[in-house]
Order: sequence, then C-alpha cells, then structure tokens
Amino acid sequence: MTEPEGVTPALEAHGVRRAFGAVQAVADASVSLPPGTVTALIGPNGCGKTTLMLMLAGLLAPDAGTITVAGHDPSVDGPLARSHVGWMPDSLGTWDSLTCLETLATFGRMYGASKDQANTRGMELLQLVHLEEFASRPARVLSRGQKQRLSLARALVHKPSVLILDEPASGLDPRSRVELRELVRGLAAQGASVLISSHVLSELDEMVDDAIFMSKGVTLGDSADALVAAARQRWRVTGRPGADVHAALSGLTRDWSPALADDASQALVQVANEDDAAELLAQLVGQGLRISAFGPVGSALEQVYLTMEEERR
Repeated sequence: MTEPEGVTPALEAHGVRRAFGAVQAVADASVSLPPGTVTALIGPNGCGKTTLMLMLAGLLAPDAGTITVAGHDPSVDGPLARSHVGWMPDSLGTWDSLTCLETLATFGRMYGASKDQANTRGMELLQLVHLEEFASRPARVLSRGQKQRLSLARALVHKPSVLILDEPASGLDPRSRVELRELVRGLAAQGASVLISSHVLSELDEMVDDAIFMSKGVTLGDSADALVAAARQRWRVTGRPGADVHAALSGLTRDWSPALADDASQALVQVANEDDAAELLAQLVGQGLRISAFGPVGSALEQVYLTMEEERR
C-alpha cells in the first residue's frame, strides 16, 4: 500500500527475523501501518504470523531488523513503545478469582490509571463489547466467544494508537462478528492503526483497507500486487442443469477448469478484466446457454490467498 505523502506510519518494521533454535519462524518481514487504517495479515498456519505479531507488540525481541511504534524502538524503550499498542492474543488467559470488571480494572491500573478511572474505563469497555451483565461474574464462566470479546476490551484499556488482533473473530457468533467489524472500523475512523490476522477471509474483505501476505516466514511485499491482479481474473460460470458450459468454453478457446467434478454446467474461467468478463457472458448467452450465476470466485482476499499458495508451491 502506498502511504499518503507526509504521513508517518504508526508502526513500522523492516527486515525482522526471529528463530527458535533451528526453526526460523520469521525470516524476513516488513510492515508499515499508517494511522487510521485496518490492515490484514494473511498466510497459512505455521507461516510466522503470530511470532511476527508478538514482535510488533513488543512482547518478543527480534533477532534482527528494526521495529518502531509511534517513533519508539521496543528494544530500547519497551514500556513506552508498548504503551501505544493494544495486543489481543488468539486465546485469552484469565485469573479465575477475578471478575470481568476486575480483570479490566487491573490492567487499567497497570497502565497508570487510578482505581476510579480504571473501574470507569472497565465498565465503558464491558458495555462496548456487550458484556456489562458479566461485570461481577468471574471470567472463567464466559464462553469462547465471550472471552474473545473480553480480550478485545482488555486490549483497549489504555486507548492504544496501534491495535494488533490475532484471530479476533474465533468463536464469535454472526452478530458478534458484525459488531467486531463495526468496532474495528470505528477505531480506525478515530485514527487508530489496526493489524488483524484471521482465517475468516470473507470477514476481512469487508473490514480492511490493505493486506500483507506472508508465506514461510516472509512478507511478500510488492510481489503481492501481481497476485492481486491474477486472483481478480478468476470467475465462476454456473449454468442451469443440462447446460454444457465446458463445451462452450472449450469452443471459445478459454482457459478454464471444472468447478465441480462430473458437472459440466459449472466452470472456473480466467478473464482479463471486467470488460472481458462481460464479453464472455454475452458469448455464452449468445450460444443459447442459460446462465444462472456469473462472477468472481469468492472474496478478493480469498482469491489472492489461494493464488499465493499456488504460486509458492
């Protein structure tokens, strides 16, 4: 993503590396998060996403490379850098003896708030994530989805300018996912920089401004542009039962593949652009085929992810 001229990123990382013994978890990662934006971090399991996010949050030191948060280097001034970051792990650890409000208030006190300020902020956040009815109940009674909401509230206790979310939608019901999307977009509108990792790519499509793709410990950088273009060229053609879409596409010398085994009425086809897609549809209809659906395959991020995986094999 090209940053607006004169805008200083809220978080930057260049050439970051981290190994655990002989395992190189992150080999070469670079990230830039402009203020007021939501950025997706996308890659397969084991590619190094969580390790990278821990380093960006100041919770794990890199072996090499540089990280700055609001102009501060976590390796030089960790507390100051971390004061600008809200971190939400993929699994919330709780103190069994503390209520939900006490959990949030405890973190508020750790960030320097008075007792009254911490309690007030805690109740505000419980209302924000729709957990106010659990204020006096221990966090251990929460469901997986409710713990995710409490974890998000905990990350917001100190009003961070950078928010790093690792699989925040895990365990959430459909309504909670919509609320999460609205909350994240609202935080970005207020100037926060959000980095979010999730395998629910269709959700990310409606939430993010940009995406960073990662594979085998490496962020792909500018090479992702070609993947985006390639992914947008894959469309699905669905005809009514009995329509031989395969034969029609072969006759038009199109680059296509079956969408489902033993079903000639569906196919995946490559198009150059939307004008080419419109021309193809006209040709198919002109041959008398009854087309019931025609459009890009899946969400944009899903397409890029699948294209990336094919390119990296």
